[in-house]
Amino acid sequence: MKSVQKLLASTAMAALLALPASAMADHHGEMKVKITPKIGKVSVMHNGKSVDIMRNQDQSHMVNPAFAKTSRKCPPFCIQPMNLGSGVETVGEVEVIHYAKRLSDGDSSVMLVDSRTPEWVTRGTIPGAVNIPFTKLAPSMGADPVTIADQMIEFGAKEQDGMWDFRDAKTIVLFCNGMWCGQSPMSIKTLLRFGYPADKIKWFRGGMQTWEVLGLTIVK
Repeated sequence: MKSVQKLLASTAMAALLALPASAMADHHGEMKVKITPKIGKVSVMHNGKSVDIMRNQDQSHMVNPAFAKTSRKCPPFCIQPMNLGSGVETVGEVEVIHYAKRLSDGDSSVMLVDSRTPEWVTRGTIPGAVNIPFTKLAPSMGADPVTIADQMIEFGAKEQDGMWDFRDAKTIVLFCNGMWCGQSPMSIKTLLRFGYPADKIKWFRGGMQTWEVLGLTIVK
């Protein structure tokens, strides 16, 4: 299984690095702060508008104070493990950009999901993401079977004779506020309990904290 995950990760990275020059900035070499040595920015669609994912070019820029805090009371803000479940791949920023680009290019088999509550999302999210709060998937937060089923259907699963058919289920990339945030892990654990294929679940553990630390584009 680990070898398969490594192959998928390397494939995702290769696909992003193979993006055409038109999808990247830096045509004239003017960008000083790039995503990777060969990628300046990646254009994706968000709410019907083109958005460039790039890093802040001001090299004196400091991290958003909302994500500069190092210590939060645990529980509930405990450090999450690197692996949430067998087969669930933990991904980083470059892979998230890869999935956002696939989605923007019309790949309906993937979905980028911001698992945070709406008040957090209004402060900024990753371009291409849709907000499906963890409260709609976590029974401990009041999510009932009907609500959870609605979200499963939104992810492409089909209910037949009391069973779930995941053959057309989307590959979903979930994130929340960071490695101390339990919101996307709650969503993922619920999906696994309902039988959602682990290999169709990707977890961006760093979430908005590492996205902000790297100065990457957010949309409100």
